[in-house]
Amino acid sequence: ILKKSEGEGKYIKQTGGRGQYGHVVMEISPTGPGGGFQFVNSIKGGSIPQGFIPAVEKGVIEAMQKGIYAGFPIVDVKVNLTDGSYHDVDSSELAFKIAASMGFKEAFLKANPVLLEPYMSLEVSGPEEYSNAVMGYICSRRGKILNMENKGKQKVLSAEVPLSEMFGYTTDLRSLSSGRANASMQFDKYMQVPSEVAGKIIAEKKEKEK
Repeated sequence: ILKKSEGEGKYIKQTGGRGQYGHVVMEISPTGPGGGFQFVNSIKGGSIPQGFIPAVEKGVIEAMQKGIYAGFPIVDVKVNLTDGSYHDVDSSELAFKIAASMGFKEAFLKANPVLLEPYMSLEVSGPEEYSNAVMGYICSRRGKILNMENKGKQKVLSAEVPLSEMFGYTTDLRSLSSGRANASMQFDKYMQVPSEVAGKIIAEKKEKEK
């Protein structure tokens, strides 16, 4: 997510017998790349009994794992539980877990959600005469050239590239360099998917789920 937002979840079912009652209010905010998940209980005055707080956190975690934005898991979010209410008879852990999931979904959809993808650190070494072809290949894969230096008779090129664009890259690079370039790649970080690419990914995922 890109911004702070608030959500409210109410799960209330009251019948002749014992019903269900769970009500939560929460704020969510981004923790930044790699910041992970944080849960803070800021409830004051006992508006939600302490015994139900773990169920609220569990409901949020399950919603994050299941995903809301095209079903992709959610990462790097701080959840601050600020308010809520309960019923002496009807409240239960299940009701608060469901209410938390509902409240998180409402907040998430208002928080400018974006799709992230894994980016890799790529290093390619080979004869200088193939450098332009290699750079062109990397740029065509949405990659970014970070550095290029000489090591003996070899040119060593460093770049960051989205993993989704790099399947078969070893074969491609060897073909471009007549088998004279070597490459290595390792995970670096998650970065935001460009909006036009994200739209295509989401559409493809929804099509598969039909």
